[in-house]
Amino acid sequence: MKVLLVEDEKKIADFVCRGLEEQGFQVEHCGDGNSGYERAASQQYDAVVLDIMLPGRDGLSILKNLRKQKNSVPVILLTARSELDERVEGLNLGADDYLTKPFYVEELVARLHAVLRRGEGERLSILQVADVTVNLITREVMSAGDAVHLTAKEFRLLEYLMRSPGRVYSRTQILEHVWGYDFDPETNLVDVHIQRLRKKLGLSREDTLIETIRGVGYRVRKD
Repeated sequence: MKVLLVEDEKKIADFVCRGLEEQGFQVEHCGDGNSGYERAASQQYDAVVLDIMLPGRDGLSILKNLRKQKNSVPVILLTARSELDERVEGLNLGADDYLTKPFYVEELVARLHAVLRRGEGERLSILQVADVTVNLITREVMSAGDAVHLTAKEFRLLEYLMRSPGRVYSRTQILEHVWGYDFDPETNLVDVHIQRLRKKLGLSREDTLIETIRGVGYRVRKD
């Protein structure tokens, strides 16, 4: 699940990013309201965690404009203040939930799962191609009816490929989206993880669920 965090306090941002990533979320961070709004309005996220007090655009302004554009991405507001008026205004503008600082990252994770369930429904939280199934909420993976235990990176790699069956991703694209930062383009990190995925999913050499596109990258075949 891909989350955008818009938070200007570095210590809080580092704490939240680390905590969400440990729970398997893919997190992008913006430290000001202007860049946060631009990214939220132009890219696709499963949820946005949005501080109200920001340099540039404030959080309520960002939320208001997103809803005006009919952008229904789930939004959880963060605020250091506990005034009722602010919380009510945020909910009236279309926020899905809010948290008052300080908070436990475990509570944020629970609230993210809750708004994602409400927004998408369990059916849209399931990715399935052939006999491989990925539950994005419980993080359970099944292959031919058997449970498969994946590391966080293996899960993120499989999710990334299965979100767009038939689409070919280059190794560079996979590195950027799964690992989140640049690697030496000559690294075999992606190839090693693909091999591990195939082995854990019990895929034979004849099984083309995860296809190698020679000279380009990989794709999950369309069912």
